[in-house]
Amino acid sequence: MVNCITLNSTSRVVLTSCRNAFTMVANLSLYAIAFIVFSVSTAKTHADLENQYRWIAYSSIFIGCCFVGIFLSRTEEPRLKMGLRGNSHARISWAYWFKKILYYQVALVYMLTRLVVNVSQAYLAFYVINDLRMGQSAKALVPAIIYICSFIVSILLQEMAWTGQRLKAYYSAGGILWVFCGAGILILPMNMSAFMYVLAIFVGIANALMMVTGISMQNVLVGEDLSGCAFVCGTLSFLDKMSCGIAVYVLQSYQSMSPTVLDNNSSITSLTVLDNNSLISTSYISVTRFGLGLIPAICSLVSVAVTCTMKLHTPYSKPLVEPLLQ
Repeated sequence: MVNCITLNSTSRVVLTSCRNAFTMVANLSLYAIAFIVFSVSTAKTHADLENQYRWIAYSSIFIGCCFVGIFLSRTEEPRLKMGLRGNSHARISWAYWFKKILYYQVALVYMLTRLVVNVSQAYLAFYVINDLRMGQSAKALVPAIIYICSFIVSILLQEMAWTGQRLKAYYSAGGILWVFCGAGILILPMNMSAFMYVLAIFVGIANALMMVTGISMQNVLVGEDLSGCAFVCGTLSFLDKMSCGIAVYVLQSYQSMSPTVLDNNSSITSLTVLDNNSLISTSYISVTRFGLGLIPAICSLVSVAVTCTMKLHTPYSKPLVEPLLQ
């Protein structure tokens, strides 16, 4: 939809950052619903706890359905102006995209970006509770800090004039920031768990920088070939869903084989095994640390390297005289 609303590169990034900002609002709204449910009802048994989470789910689904209904019933579907771009409705073959190097570069960057964001979010609550032994409130407070920072950065990104070089620069900045955050998460000991709140601020900033610019690279790829934007967005979305599912599946398969943590005072537990009268020492790092720290850091580093090889052309940097839609 962003591609069909405007051809202007800056406007497309603004719309994408606006979308990302309201995604953060939706995430924070879920925490607000949970806070209300936990305040209204008290869980004394396991069944009461299940009912609390059931009401959270029902409330979220109901509110989501209401907004979907408003969107479908109240949003008028505009038509594309044929006079502005004569080939805008011309059918584009799938092979057209597979012949473009930029398609594979953008697909790889988008997939890695989603891996960074989704895999880290999946293991965040487990990390702060199981690895850092923080209070129960931390599993809500740390994600809330990340979402708030992402929201603020998404709003600030709307005030900039965007070009292909700026997209690459800001994406690279977010990726490098995530590399340092991942390293910090990987080695953070329990006695310094409060430092996780500081890391959450930088994670939120990095997430916003990577998500907004990563999605905007799709818009640059589509350009004025509007009839192909559905294929591009669809294939990239399918790719990111499959890759995230596989990544979590692989990590969870190792979770079931992880040795028991013997020493809760350190982030890395040393295990000793007696074999042929010799003492062998091995180190174990929890899967949650890999999922939250190492995997996102590696994905960020690779995506930054791919971004540097891109040739992003944004010829529509000036505002259009006519709107694209009528």
